[in-house]
Amino acid sequence: MTGQDLNVAATRIGTHALGPGRRSVVWVQGCPFRCAGCLAPEWIPDRPARRLAPSELADELLADPGVTGLTLSGGEPMAQAAGLAALVREARARRDLSVICFTGYRLERLRARPPAPEVTELVGLLDVLIDGQYVARLDDGKGLRGSANQRVHHLTPRLVGSGYDFTSGPRTAEITVDGPTALLVGVPPPGLLAAFNSAVEEVRSKPTPNQCNTDQPVNNRPGEDD
Repeated sequence: MTGQDLNVAATRIGTHALGPGRRSVVWVQGCPFRCAGCLAPEWIPDRPARRLAPSELADELLADPGVTGLTLSGGEPMAQAAGLAALVREARARRDLSVICFTGYRLERLRARPPAPEVTELVGLLDVLIDGQYVARLDDGKGLRGSANQRVHHLTPRLVGSGYDFTSGPRTAEITVDGPTALLVGVPPPGLLAAFNSAVEEVRSKPTPNQCNTDQPVNNRPGEDD
């Protein structure tokens, strides 16, 4: 393990729910913001999750040959900028990929006073940055951003003509249940979060073969940053 290793909360390989095309997503563990109504509160604490070197994570995210892009979320990606920058470089050395990133920081702050030296490099590798902290009362159910105060910055022209409406388009999301794990991928449209919570409760109600009670842990994992 090196200083560029990533503390990973979750991954999703091959989804259409977090940007144009078929994408792989990584959510990092740890976030300095504590937005009220955060959709992934269990990813806020800066605690050990799954440690992966950038090359190992690239292997995982690119296992699907149809993937055309990466989406970086969390947690707070800028808190692990060194590892994510290394991941993007590694992945792009193998395949031509677009990269989308969510952050609670404003772009102006990242450029003027980056919270870590490696942030400047990571921002320079991104095609689209969605910035700003999540504000639940401003969640208008539109686009890839979580709330209306968040902004979509096309840092390169790569996805400008993709036909994907980042700001006002309809939201899509996926719910998967795999054993004791329930995963919500995407920015949930109105009503879907309730459906996801119902799926989580269903998982909780079914003990595993090695567990007789119904109080088993469930990873409640929305697919957007806080």
